[in-house]
Amino acid sequence: MTLSEGTGLAVPGAATEPPGAAGQKRSWAGESSESVARNLVLVGVLVALIVIGAITQPQLYSDSTWVWNNMVSILQLASVVGVVTVGMTFVIIGGGIDLSVGAIVALAGVWCTTLATQSYGTVGMIFTAIVVGVSVGLINGVLISYGRLVPFIATLAMLVSARGLAAAISGKQTQISANTVINSLASDRVLGVPLLVYILAVVAVAGWVLLNRTTFGRRTVAVGGNPEAARLAGIDVKRHTMLLYALSGLCCGIAAIMLTSQATSAQAAMGNLYELDAIAAAIIGGTLLSGGRGTIVGSILGVLIFATITNLFAINGLSTEAQNMVKGGIIVAAVLVQQFRFKSVTQFFDRQRATTAS
Repeated sequence: MTLSEGTGLAVPGAATEPPGAAGQKRSWAGESSESVARNLVLVGVLVALIVIGAITQPQLYSDSTWVWNNMVSILQLASVVGVVTVGMTFVIIGGGIDLSVGAIVALAGVWCTTLATQSYGTVGMIFTAIVVGVSVGLINGVLISYGRLVPFIATLAMLVSARGLAAAISGKQTQISANTVINSLASDRVLGVPLLVYILAVVAVAGWVLLNRTTFGRRTVAVGGNPEAARLAGIDVKRHTMLLYALSGLCCGIAAIMLTSQATSAQAAMGNLYELDAIAAAIIGGTLLSGGRGTIVGSILGVLIFATITNLFAINGLSTEAQNMVKGGIIVAAVLVQQFRFKSVTQFFDRQRATTAS
């Protein structure tokens, strides 16, 4: 089998795959069915959390109106982090990590709510938020791709810098959004569902199509799975990595508008710990931390699980500290399961390949 068969790309003059490439392909030959099974498990977890809520607060769940409003609240709670998670999923699948997403949301939100920007109306605010998000994402991508900085270090530095710039622009003050169109995104509903939820749905569908039905998505998986093989297949790995961080920045810009709508204001502290929420949701959804594998559907289900846990703790009057400990435990468990399954499946196919060769 040639390298082009393993990556789906033609490689002039390539006659053989790099060692282990064939085994890796066979290792994840059933990835589609595995993703479906994983997503069904996540749906089961969501159902279990709802059942726990009904058991612990039966008087609330006996009211159908309250149940509907509570479900809508969970979806709205998940909407902003969900958009950020879509971008984060692409970055992690591509073999990177972005610790600056929360700070980018804050910077984009603060920049788009300055008096000067608001004077340009709705289009000016949205344009500013998106341009700021994409620009900061591109800076991350350039530092990582062409500056050869480790993603952890580059995005950690951007986290601090973006927060500092947001504080400087806002003068450490909360900036009020006077734009009724932006503010109405969180309050207006269509068929009883907030507009923010529809925005999340559009971003998630667009992300799914981009990852599963385009060359960009296939290249993302190739770059994250084996950068050297991707380079030999003719992919400009540096350029693609830069674009992945720009995509993450784009999602942050959209999320900044959504979060500004919810609070009708923006400040340097907004989007706090969004990076951890997004990474955790992607991991829970099955995105491999080492890159090369992940799904948008799984990541969105991960976001919904964490939003449901937050809601469950809130209706039962439990502390935020306990909630964070539970989330931390879930993240550790998910990573351990990932490592065990990845190593087990890889070792299995390695043994099968060795047996066939002998």
